Amino acid sequence: MRRALAGCFALSLSAPPVGVFLMLRRMSLMSDAMSHAILPGAAIGFLVAGLSLPAMTIGGLAAGLLVALLAGIVTRTTSIKEDASLAAFYLISLAAGVLLVSLRGSQIDLLHILFGTVLALDDPALMLLGGIATVTLFALAALYRPLVMECVDPLFLRTVSRAGGPVHYAFLGLVVMNLVGGFQALGTLLAVGLMLLPAITARFWATDLSGLIPIAMLVAILSSFVGLTASYRADLPTGPSIVLAAGILYLGSLLFGPRGGLVWRLFRPRHLEG
Repeated sequence: MRRALAGCFALSLSAPPVGVFLMLRRMSLMSDAMSHAILPGAAIGFLVAGLSLPAMTIGGLAAGLLVALLAGIVTRTTSIKEDASLAAFYLISLAAGVLLVSLRGSQIDLLHILFGTVLALDDPALMLLGGIATVTLFALAALYRPLVMECVDPLFLRTVSRAGGPVHYAFLGLVVMNLVGGFQALGTLLAVGLMLLPAITARFWATDLSGLIPIAMLVAILSSFVGLTASYRADLPTGPSIVLAAGILYLGSLLFGPRGGLVWRLFRPRHLEG
């Protein structure tokens, strides 16, 4: 449980800021597609070396980067939009990954890959999650200004700088890295949970990046602690418990959040009309 908590805390520091930028760029569903895209690479690593962390990590990272690159090429060379090309590649990847795991593994192996084994995190996995968190935070600090500019006015960024393309691909690389880290803890189906739910929840409590990013981190940390504690006390699956805890915080914020929550909207005083 202590290792699981440390791993989830590391993931909670790196994934939510990436999720905030995904939300601001209206690419939230892209992260879900990318989480499925890493499955065939992880499956190939599983076929080669079994449930080996290095093999599955390298395979998942390579598959995710390849799908992101192919989707970008298709978007820029054809009339297909990025969301449609990602949807096509993620469906192919998901089917191929499940097929590859089924060739050699059992149903238990497939469940471990799809839903994660957060309670089985060992020292190499914790070092991987810590390394991903470190690289992500430093990279976001370096790319912060062009990322914000691309969220606000991408056309202006294209006119004053050629950094838009490299920054976009660097950001996709950070998305894939964090999904690979989430895959180690929560599985490919739930890896996006700690990335997007805290980011969306923070939107009901803050309106600018100076508030969105720290609140999203805090929500992710709280979700990890509550989910792990609930899974220990009630003997529940750990990964789904963490994501459901984040979902409960989202629903509470949807109702009572001061920045657009439903309750605040209902009881907001109306302006006097002449």
